[in-house]
Amino acid sequence: MSSIRYVIAREILDSRGIPTIEAEIFTNSGSYTADVPSGTSSGIHEAFELRDNKSRYSGKGVKLAVKNMEKISHKITGMDVTNQKGIDNALIAMDGTENKSKLGANAILAVSLAAARAGAAESKLKLYEYIGTLSGNKKFTLPVPYMNIINGGMHAGSELSIQEFLIVPKNFQTFSRALRAGTEIYSDLKKIILARYGNFAINVGYEGGFVPPLQNTEEALQLIQKAINSSGYSGKVFIAMDAAASSFYHEKYFLDRKIYSSDQLLEFYRKLVQDYGIISIEDPFDEDDWNGFSKITQEIPIQVVGDDLLSTNVKRIQEALNKKACNCLLLKANQIGTLTETIEAAKLAMKNNWRVIVSHRSGDTSDSFIADLAVGLGCGQIKAGAPCRGERTEKYNQLLRISEHIKIFG
Repeated sequence: MSSIRYVIAREILDSRGIPTIEAEIFTNSGSYTADVPSGTSSGIHEAFELRDNKSRYSGKGVKLAVKNMEKISHKITGMDVTNQKGIDNALIAMDGTENKSKLGANAILAVSLAAARAGAAESKLKLYEYIGTLSGNKKFTLPVPYMNIINGGMHAGSELSIQEFLIVPKNFQTFSRALRAGTEIYSDLKKIILARYGNFAINVGYEGGFVPPLQNTEEALQLIQKAINSSGYSGKVFIAMDAAASSFYHEKYFLDRKIYSSDQLLEFYRKLVQDYGIISIEDPFDEDDWNGFSKITQEIPIQVVGDDLLSTNVKRIQEALNKKACNCLLLKANQIGTLTETIEAAKLAMKNNWRVIVSHRSGDTSDSFIADLAVGLGCGQIKAGAPCRGERTEKYNQLLRISEHIKIFG
């Protein structure tokens, strides 16, 4: 047994230049780190992200979360590093709040993920293999990438209301081939935007997608459709969207300079699915518009993804199951706060024949944990951003490493 000797934390920067927390666990055999990402459009049902709310870093510092690591270290020192559930449960009990507001979900998750890395090393397993043992999954498959190539909403400075326009290279035999297709389409899209709008239009948003001066949703979809066709991937690469509808909901939905009721927005989505072959829409309605989610899930035969609606929370997932409110879970560990709870959320979704997409955040780091998480769970889908910016490409590069390891060792 390798036990935890002590835990430290530090304030680091995420991809937006905003502070986040990194934990480092020291065991008898080494030290292991994990970074915690942060969202820009965070749902109201997510676990609590502890910030300092002081003058430094415009109130975004995480020194309070770092300081809480002293208490956490005292609590889990001496625990078996391979007892992931025991460590996570101790952290949950120590916090004692429903949303982890005492210690901060960011502090708790940093320790939980670092413990998983330490546990994998002690067990002499790759991280994805170790996650497989924790979740009971024995079949490791590489996920289909959801690549955000045009940014809108809160992730960009454009007039687009829809937050993410994604491509899904799904009809390929290997992950590397799917990644190549997505990257080639991204490159062609850049050329198309340059030709139409000029050099200033190829700036990128938080997740690496382009931010051209578009006025409405269909303009973005037409650009992507043209890039898919010009790259020769028609019929193999499809379009998905993350509406992040809570960001444009104020009693009504304010989208593309128009006002929609929930039923009118449903018809808008129906037309987009018919005209552009969209296969997946994330958060098509506000995070508490259960009726809108139920209607689109039952009426339009696409993947309906719950992000803000579900917040990786088993209680809300169960409510969605009861109301038939979606058919896919967007899995974000920092929405719930521990790896154990993240795995429980994924297992509940998959047990009920939902799909699962493991996801990054807009404020991310170069930590590639979610790549191993997607493979370890065997969920089959990952959302990691455009093939651009180091914090995004590192997830894809880690998946390339994992695919090679699986090919060699099974």
